[in-house]
Amino acid sequence: MDTPSDLREWRAALRRRAFLKNSVYGLGGMALATLLDPGLIARGADTAKPAGRWRGVVDPPQRPVKARRVIHLCMAGGPSQFESFDHKPQLRELDGKPFPESFTKGQQLAQLQNMTLKARGPTCGFHRHGRSGQEISDLFPHIAGIADRMCIVRSMTTEQINHDPAHAFMNSGSILKNRPSMGSWLLYGLGAETDDLPGFVVFTSAGATGQQPVSARQWSAGILPSKFQGIQFQSRGDAVHYISSPPGVDREHQRESVAEINRLNGMLADEMGDPEIQTRIAQFELAFRMQASIPELTDFGSEPRSVLEMYGIKQPGDGSFASNCLMARRLAERGVRMIQLYHRAWDHHGDIAHAMPMAAKEVDQACAALVKDLEQRGMLDDTLVLWGGEFGRTPMGQGTGRDHHILGFSLWMAGGGIKGGVTYGATDELGYRAVEDVVHVRDLHATILDLCGIDHARLSYKFQGLDVRLTGVEPARVIREILA
Repeated sequence: MDTPSDLREWRAALRRRAFLKNSVYGLGGMALATLLDPGLIARGADTAKPAGRWRGVVDPPQRPVKARRVIHLCMAGGPSQFESFDHKPQLRELDGKPFPESFTKGQQLAQLQNMTLKARGPTCGFHRHGRSGQEISDLFPHIAGIADRMCIVRSMTTEQINHDPAHAFMNSGSILKNRPSMGSWLLYGLGAETDDLPGFVVFTSAGATGQQPVSARQWSAGILPSKFQGIQFQSRGDAVHYISSPPGVDREHQRESVAEINRLNGMLADEMGDPEIQTRIAQFELAFRMQASIPELTDFGSEPRSVLEMYGIKQPGDGSFASNCLMARRLAERGVRMIQLYHRAWDHHGDIAHAMPMAAKEVDQACAALVKDLEQRGMLDDTLVLWGGEFGRTPMGQGTGRDHHILGFSLWMAGGGIKGGVTYGATDELGYRAVEDVVHVRDLHATILDLCGIDHARLSYKFQGLDVRLTGVEPARVIREILA
């Protein structure tokens, strides 16, 4: 720039660069606005349209797709298998007597370590149900009525003996706090089938007793982009806070605000290259669409009285597990990929003879109604329903209750490619350890992914040089014996 001509060329180049840079931002803003509403340029619009649904990284499916969605009924606290789905007559005969040391010597016990161990027999009766003759506790008469649709797994094992890490392990296959939950993995792998609702939704409810806390990390996206995390809906009142526009702001002004905020975020994304900014843009768009979709979702006025009675709903939206079950069916109908319902009622270290029947009554009717409702609507065949806790309970007593137990516990599944009327696996004669067809949590995860069309060994995310998977690096198997 020693001569005036050099200075003129430099200024012209600067103007060209500034023009091109600002044009990109302007065109980017116009493109984003048209994604929000493709007709915005040609005409005035009163709603925002989706900017493109996430289709998932597994395309085409790696396995035959049997389940398009998963409803996980999470019995937080660890329900006792001895009062639900694993009948042990010999344990009843041993009730109150010393528990054989041969079972427990050298084994990890939770709060019973170095204590005198006495057997605790079942506090309820069991009977066989359905054509399949599945043995189910008398505390679950409604679930017993769907015995021929269920697969009961009696040989589950896990690795974590305390609640929060056990929840994390059941959800993510790891106790590390940055690992994605299985709902996030499903959403990342397959995407959602809805534009107007989150692809992964969580509800919580509380029972009369045994209310073990549940942390939000259980539905975290972990190392995945945060747009794949579960979204907690409220069980009472508005399902989502601040779903209505502020006073004096109509839908047109709200749409303009979202468009402008996302234009600015788009500029920042171009400059920074941060994927979380794209998440922010997507969440603003989704939040705008949810202002229209959520009120319709939560309005049970279209549900016949017979359906409300089938679920045992006294007041729609009352925060009960029953209301949440009906909401799960409505979410499933609208394309939500993963729905988790946590019911905090099962941490029965004491008074199990009274607490277990109360907890069972809180969920029994609604769980059975959900399965029947899905079947009546032709949705059970491609909806996987999973019922269970983070671990089980000891065959030894702890005062008037039972302690945590990880060496053998029960859960059940229905629909979504699962055989009905099947009991899989077994524990020993006193229910201390799974001894037949043992199922690890990793095996459960591999089976869920397989039913949804995913090979668990091929769904991974690169993090710090590692290919992170839901099933980790340890061996995991799909439980093919229970697949329809």
